[in-house]
Parts: sequence; structure tokens; C-alpha cells
Amino acid sequence: MSTALPQLERLRAAIARFAGRRIAVLGDCMLDRYLWGRVERISPEAPVPVVEIERESFTLGGAGNVAANLRALGAEPLLLGAVGEDDDGRRLRAAFAERGLDTRGVIGDPARPTTVKTRIVAHSQQVVRADRESRADLGGAALERLLRVVEDELPGCEGLVVSDYGKGVIHAGTLAVALGLARARGFAVSVDPKESHIETYRGVSILTPNQHEAGWAQGRRITDEASLLEVGWGLQQRLDAAAVLVTRGPDGMSLFERGGRYTHLPTVAREVYDVTGAGDTVVSVVALALAAGADFPDSCRLANHAAGIVIREVGTATCTREELLASLADTRP
Repeated sequence: MSTALPQLERLRAAIARFAGRRIAVLGDCMLDRYLWGRVERISPEAPVPVVEIERESFTLGGAGNVAANLRALGAEPLLLGAVGEDDDGRRLRAAFAERGLDTRGVIGDPARPTTVKTRIVAHSQQVVRADRESRADLGGAALERLLRVVEDELPGCEGLVVSDYGKGVIHAGTLAVALGLARARGFAVSVDPKESHIETYRGVSILTPNQHEAGWAQGRRITDEASLLEVGWGLQQRLDAAAVLVTRGPDGMSLFERGGRYTHLPTVAREVYDVTGAGDTVVSVVALALAAGADFPDSCRLANHAAGIVIREVGTATCTREELLASLADTRP
């Protein structure tokens, strides 16, 4: 029997345990708007392309995309966050409903706009992005309502994802309640971090920064193996996290675990069209695999395969259990 076979069987067994896992997703809900078109001329007003818009589409971003990834893999995510009480907020809620997401914990806040990222894409290439958002911390009555839902619903979950895009839902107040409940229940907390909030994640199970975020947090740019090891171990020890997974694009992923184990995972991606939302996929699969009983290396191996699937599509995307199993069979972990 080859050494790869037991690992492959472990990964398949973990995927088989994905179904029905109750995972809470706390974070910033966003609407991704795409304007698709083509360019045939340069504007006479400025040296910029004129994009002739042919169609418009909407997808979930941020915490909503994390929840959609979990749902596509057979889990039962509970989305915890806030949206504005505006047309975009209503559009976002409709998109949640279309994907069968549990949104009892999505609070309406009239004091803020719904976060919308508008991307103009021409010939499958993003030309420009325009954001409409508030970065102010969620507060007042909206925060009180969100925390009540967190306190009521989180104890019934098997894992927690913190999806921090710096749009106000994740701050010391929300994390204190959510992390306290997760620790009391003894389940894993997986964090897609925002560098400016790095100290608030102390003691979590795993952080999944990309190499730019990790380097920024540690004040050291990752340029080679030595700087990667310095940043990865430094971040893990600084926050006393059980693990840190640094995603590195075409260079794969690097896992740093408390106790000194280091695992490098080469990329499995063959085609890269768009990395938008790949971080959402990584943290969702890691969290789900941990809830299904996998260890950190196997959870990250599954996330590596899932990321290789979603970056083949333009825009945020999800993968299914069937696609994940096919990727495992095709490439061997």
C-alpha cells in the first residue's frame, strides 16, 4: 500500500462527515456586483478604456460567501452579521434565501449602507472596482440585537468562522462574546483575519491570512523561505494560536502549528482565472473539516484542493463535495 493511500482515505472520510455540520459564520456581509462588458475604444475625456456594459450580475461576498461555501459542501451554516436597510440589503437577503442560508442572525442596521463591491469586467479582466461601505464599528441597538442572537444560537453550533473584512461587525465587543462562547463549548474557531484587528484573535484555533496580510501583521514582507518562517512562526507564537495557515497563491500554503510542526502544501491549481473569494473558500473548508474531526494538516489539504477549484471561475464561487472528491482523485494529496 502506498503512503498516499491512507491520507487519501482520511480526506475522503472527512468529506463524508461534512453533511449537516452546524457552523456559525460571524462577519461582514457584502454584495459583489459585476458589470460585464467589452472595450473597443479609449475615452476622449481621459486615458481610460470605455467599457460597453452588456450584462450585470450579483454574488455573495465576505461572510455570505463563506456561508455559501459551507452550504455547497453540505453543512448547515448560521450567518451572523449586519446589512443596511436599503435596496442592496434587500437584494443581499434575497441572495441568501436563494442559497438556502439561515439568516436569523443577519441584523438590519439603518445607520449604515450595505457593503457593495462593484467590479467592472471586460473580456474576463477586471478593469476597476468601486466600493460603497461603512467601516464604523457596529454599535447601538443593532449590536445589541446581534449579540443576543450570538448568545442564543452559537452554543448549538459545532464550529465558528470569523470573516473579518474590516467593515464593522468584527471588533473587540463582538469577538469577546463569540470567542467566549466557543471556548466554553470547546469547538474550533477559524479566522480569516484583518491585519488591523490582529491582536483580537489571540488564542483562536487557526488563522488563514494570505502572505501579504501575514507579513503586514508582523512588519516583515515575505520574500523567501527565511522570511516566511519568521513571519509564520512569529504570528503563531505572538497570538498563541493553535495554528496559522499562510496562503501563498501559486506557491501553495504553509501551515505552522503550536508544538513546532510545519507543513508545506504545494498548490494544486492548474488554471487561475480569478482569486476573488478564494480566502473565503479556504477558511470555510478548514472550519468544516475541523468540525468533521480532521486534524490541521488534513483540513488544510482539503482547503488547498477547494481553492484550486474556485479560482478556475471568474468571480466568487463555491465547490461541492463531488468536485472536492474529484480533485482528490485527480491530483492525489
